[in-house]
Amino acid sequence: MINMMSVDVEDWFQVHNLTQVISYRQWDLLELRVKSNTARILQLLDKHRTKATFFVLGWLAERLPQLVRDIAGEGHEIACHGYSHRLLSSMTPGELDAELTNTLAILRQTSGQRVTGFRAPSFSVTRRTLWSYEIMARHGIQYDSSVFPFGFHPDYGIRHAPLAAYRATDAIIELPLSCAQVLGGRVPCSGGGYFRIFPYAVTRHLMQRCNSEGRPVVFYVHPWEFDPGQPRMHLPRFKQIRHYTNLHLTTTRFDRLLSDFEFGSIQENLVLTHELAEPTPVAGRPTRQVPKAPVFPRPSQVFAARS
Repeated sequence: MINMMSVDVEDWFQVHNLTQVISYRQWDLLELRVKSNTARILQLLDKHRTKATFFVLGWLAERLPQLVRDIAGEGHEIACHGYSHRLLSSMTPGELDAELTNTLAILRQTSGQRVTGFRAPSFSVTRRTLWSYEIMARHGIQYDSSVFPFGFHPDYGIRHAPLAAYRATDAIIELPLSCAQVLGGRVPCSGGGYFRIFPYAVTRHLMQRCNSEGRPVVFYVHPWEFDPGQPRMHLPRFKQIRHYTNLHLTTTRFDRLLSDFEFGSIQENLVLTHELAEPTPVAGRPTRQVPKAPVFPRPSQVFAARS
């Protein structure tokens, strides 16, 4: 089964966990480390002949256009991660509209790609921000990958959201971050801190369970997770654990993950029209025939009276 690999391209100081200690106004004063960290990811993807989707922050794309060109030049998909990494819950519809206008213009011009994918900062598409889908569609976004289908995290998640891809609206397909069903609950196996904190064998087992149920895993990493030498901020104990645990293991684990599972970009995996699509060829791998678009649940079927 072809799983979906994604990279949220943001630098070490732009993470939501650090907003209490680093303000947006300070960003231009801080060291940019994202270029070298993204290069590590690109090298590993190239080693395993794997393509991925890179959700790029507009603030970075504006300052590092060559980084975007380098990613696109390697045959990876460029997608949108907003401009300022503000949570959707802190934005008005007008502010999101303005951010998408600005960021998509930067990404489309720099990469030469259509850019049809979006991931909200810190997965902040929740029940309170479902209004964002209409704005995404207005800007030519065809899929979103921002929903965590569980309800225990303090900052994100939609309890009872479908585990597999579904139509969030008539125009937008939602690809939720992957969770496995275990003993009646849902356990994340989609990357990030869960990948670093859980033993690798746990992640592998949960991903295999998803695949055995016919669900490709939507996986994500951040460039700063490959950088154990990044500046360390004083954080509350729980955030300290979530943010800095096992940074020194990310590179070797990611290398192993790419050996144990097959991945492609979201664009490569998801057919957004009813015609046969021609996926981007990957050197050394035969071109796959992509089936016609699956029938996803309709919007009215997704969140019907569940909370």
